[in-house]
Amino acid sequence: MRTAKIALALVATVSAQAASAQAVPSAPAPVQQGQDDGGLVVDVEGGMSAPLPILIPAMPTAQVTQTPAGSTDELGQKLAQIVNDDLRNTGLFKTSGPGANRAIGIGEVTAPNYASWSGGQALVQGYVRANGNGSLTIGCYLYDLAAQNELVRQGFVVSPGDWRRAGHKCADAIYARLTGEGGYFDSQVVYVAETGPKGRRRKQLAIMDQDGANHRFLTNGQAIVLTPRMSPRGNAIVYMSFENRQPTLYVYDMATRSNRKLVSNVSQTFAPRFSPDGRWILFSMATAGNTDIYRIGASGGEPQRLTNSPGIDTGGSYSPDGSKIVFESDRGGTQQLYVMNADGSNQHRISFGGGRYATPEWSPRGDLIAFTRTGGGAFRIGVMNPSGGGERLLTESWGDEGPSWSPNGRVLMFFRSAQGSGRPDLWAVDLTGVARKIPTPLDGSDPSWGPLRP
Repeated sequence: MRTAKIALALVATVSAQAASAQAVPSAPAPVQQGQDDGGLVVDVEGGMSAPLPILIPAMPTAQVTQTPAGSTDELGQKLAQIVNDDLRNTGLFKTSGPGANRAIGIGEVTAPNYASWSGGQALVQGYVRANGNGSLTIGCYLYDLAAQNELVRQGFVVSPGDWRRAGHKCADAIYARLTGEGGYFDSQVVYVAETGPKGRRRKQLAIMDQDGANHRFLTNGQAIVLTPRMSPRGNAIVYMSFENRQPTLYVYDMATRSNRKLVSNVSQTFAPRFSPDGRWILFSMATAGNTDIYRIGASGGEPQRLTNSPGIDTGGSYSPDGSKIVFESDRGGTQQLYVMNADGSNQHRISFGGGRYATPEWSPRGDLIAFTRTGGGAFRIGVMNPSGGGERLLTESWGDEGPSWSPNGRVLMFFRSAQGSGRPDLWAVDLTGVARKIPTPLDGSDPSWGPLRP
């Protein structure tokens, strides 16, 4: 798959001739994040308790132009809807999208008619322009309606095939300005797409945008695949396949769409995950009745053993600085979480709550470890701090498993199965416990949330 690139450019860098012809004011330097302008802020711990109302009218175009992605006026509607949906789905904002707001003229984009807006505290406006070289320019502005000042100004020059990404990047800029946290909307998720009867499921790799759009299958389903994990740069996926009826690890190259076996001449390798710098891959290997955690260079080489205890050690995940690894082990009699140094030293248990713990993943921010906790026949998604304290469960359904962090460490994607169904779906849950289902064309499991795209 071609790794799409998006050019983040100030609207002012677009040619003066194009700007003049379409009567769009050129923009000065963008408003910097963290600038002390006395503008709006959102309490990210408040969740749905006090969502900020935001008005998002359709993005106008000075001249309706047909493009490979559709006409510029249609794109203006769709882009505003993407920004609306991204912000609304966080649970932090009460959005009013293009269908509920009046149309604005191109002249209002940089000079809002503040007196004409009511029912919101913030206003998102923008525009769409087709450029002579076939690209699109999308402007994105955020205004504080009470203070009547500008909080965000960004411009994105994209190919027609990447127009949705401009909407996500606009939402990321607004989210970052209002929350003080990094965005996560312009990212992708790789997962296992499933179909077929229970006990005989067809499982293949699939990838999509974080909102479920631009869905593509990466494998043909002839061999069962499990536990895909995206690389830190988003350019590769490591996963387990039952090719030749035994669990074997492969690395899928996104640019060449090719697979290569990661570890040769061994049997039963599983649970892979990249290191934060992409140089190493953790995995588990079963030999002589014992399962331990190993690491290997991402390009191959000789595996290095990191654990050596009776029982099953698996599910390793690096801390964001690469200095530590959290993993699961039943060495003490039950499945629990342990932390060790990256070289395998100083192994110690951190989970002491009721039940069993599995599938740990360290937050990109380093402050939390997500996990699956099993007890009373149910599976829940929870988080704890790296020392094991502050444990709390985020979900209450019967079968929630396999959490994966968003790039900003604010949201977890996981899969949920109804009791006895054998049919999982993808879900996302905010740290406040606000959950929503992620649309996929087939059943879905084992999600891995990739990084923000360049």
